[in-house]
Amino acid sequence: METPSCAPGARSRPTPPAWLRLLRPPNLVTAAADVVAGFAVAGLPDWSRLALLAPAGVLLYAGGVALNDVCDAELDAVERPERPIPSGRVTRPRAATLAFGCLAAGVALALAASPTSGLAASALAACIIMYDAWAKGRPVAGPAVMASCRGLNLLLGLSASPLLLQQRWPVAVVPMLYIAAVTVVSLGEVQGARRTPAVAALALLGASVVGLPCLAFALGGSAIWSGLFAALPLGLVAPAYLRCAASPSPALAAAAVRAGVLSLIALDAAVAAGFGGVYTGAAILAAAPLARSLARVFSVT
Repeated sequence: METPSCAPGARSRPTPPAWLRLLRPPNLVTAAADVVAGFAVAGLPDWSRLALLAPAGVLLYAGGVALNDVCDAELDAVERPERPIPSGRVTRPRAATLAFGCLAAGVALALAASPTSGLAASALAACIIMYDAWAKGRPVAGPAVMASCRGLNLLLGLSASPLLLQQRWPVAVVPMLYIAAVTVVSLGEVQGARRTPAVAALALLGASVVGLPCLAFALGGSAIWSGLFAALPLGLVAPAYLRCAASPSPALAAAAVRAGVLSLIALDAAVAAGFGGVYTGAAILAAAPLARSLARVFSVT
């Protein structure tokens, strides 16, 4: 827990509320970016639906990370005692109430947008609960389920156009491969990663970035814009993953995960640019400084 400095003239920073730390604000920006990217893939249809779907995606993500800490309370008491629940700043029942309240609100907002969106949000909520309660920490199931969560979050935005959802759903494979890579590396955040999974994660990362222009071309988008934008997340994340693969350690694994999560906004911008044009991609990319600023105050993992 942070303590204010007692040095003469020092100013103590206000400590954010513990419940807000529970929700991982930097990550919530990436959740909104997922939905907006999916909305761009849907052809930027009814903007009133995006006004419901973007908050729905954020609430579902918020519920997921809060539930993560609820399920990990005993483990965090040993490995990360500074977190809100083991430190006693938030009780476990209140954290569970917050988590399920956010999940329910997210599904309700999506359902208000359309039945199709409500179905996508329900599937996403189910995957979130499955990950937190069972799959997390499992070498195959964990990355697979977490990847499904991110893919469904993009499909939540794409559900704004049910017709294009049927045609362009394969684009969800891109964030799925990317997040699978991040999740593989995250397994070594506390005790260190092994070299083979780190190399596999790097391969998944490359496949997601290289595959995006191909998918954009196949699905009627712009391979040029998606390819140009896709170079950014690769440049931001690849160095951290290469260092982790060369010398696996908890510190390097954590740095790779942090880079991967925050750079997801750049990947979403590449997806959006490929289907909604350069200005849509640039608009999503403009959210990256906000996520990085929040990451200086709040934990990403």
